[in-house]
Amino acid sequence: MTYGTINADLITTSDGVSAAGLYGMKNRIINGDMRIDQRNAGASVTPTNQQYLVDRWVAGLTQSSKYSFQQNAGSVTPPSGFSKYLGITSLSAYTVTGNDTFLLQQIIEGFNVADFEWGTASASPATLSFWVRSSLTGTFGGSIATTKTAVWVMPFTYTISSANTWTYITVAITAPTATGGANTDNTAGVYVRFGLGSAGTSVGGTAGVWTSAGNYTQPTGSTSIVGTNGATFYITGVQLEKGSTVTSFDYRPYGTELALCQRYYYRTTPVTSSRICMAFASTTTIAYGLINFPVTMRSAPSALEQSGTAGNYGIAYLATSSTCSSVPTFYNGDTAGSQVQFTVASGLTAGQAISFYPTSTSGYLGWSAEL
Repeated sequence: MTYGTINADLITTSDGVSAAGLYGMKNRIINGDMRIDQRNAGASVTPTNQQYLVDRWVAGLTQSSKYSFQQNAGSVTPPSGFSKYLGITSLSAYTVTGNDTFLLQQIIEGFNVADFEWGTASASPATLSFWVRSSLTGTFGGSIATTKTAVWVMPFTYTISSANTWTYITVAITAPTATGGANTDNTAGVYVRFGLGSAGTSVGGTAGVWTSAGNYTQPTGSTSIVGTNGATFYITGVQLEKGSTVTSFDYRPYGTELALCQRYYYRTTPVTSSRICMAFASTTTIAYGLINFPVTMRSAPSALEQSGTAGNYGIAYLATSSTCSSVPTFYNGDTAGSQVQFTVASGLTAGQAISFYPTSTSGYLGWSAEL
């Protein structure tokens, strides 16, 4: 058995990768292998603009109902070493016009790219790598963007030569020194975008060049997924790493990857009769519960996401249980947890301890601190 060896700041791994500083969070993309899907649990969805797909990946679109997405859509065999991918399927033959744009995007928190030092004389180059498969062939595109003082974008292209075949792609990202600075706090640092179709000078630019001329999503003339009815676009193994050397995908433990995702979005498990939290009665009809988040969220969520109707939630106390008379509401919260208000028709005693639970698999609560 071959083990990695540690020598000062140099790590040599068993797969032959050797580079200074190769430790910690090598891959700045979270859920790059598309394993975590808290919101949709593998279901097919036709997204709206800014709707999250699998965790950390968000849809951008200017026209509705042009594509659907699903974890492992089409049930093709993923590339070696992966079990999941994100699949996008075009729902019509739509001709992009004007400033239409369709994209898949991940926004990386500034804390996680601070060492890139973009926008300074010490700026580091970076490398983007991923596995992609499409029913179409040709030149495809995407972009890398920052928004610290202005929108700076570097569009990029890549080629898929064989239809319905997984292709490994690497993209060199030049170091933006005097321009293109990235935030280094808990706000948006770097945007990684994959174009699915665009038109117009304000959304299409020149590949390989950092520019502030427009918020480009992909180079002009790139292949449009939404332009062909039934066209597919599958992607996994997305990695953004510091430096100009491409290394193997950074596999992290499932629990680690889930926790990284939960910094931005957390949802309770909708298992019938499982306890969501303990609570106490404030009046004969109202109770308050405190839900501790599994990890500290990026920022305090300002709203509670909930599914279903009041009948999907219930409370239990002593030997009695009651169905809620209205859906739970957000009461107060911060980055560590959230207070939630539960309401029943009657029967509570002020100060009484109770437990809160979903009465069906449609009952869940969620909190978002996405960028």
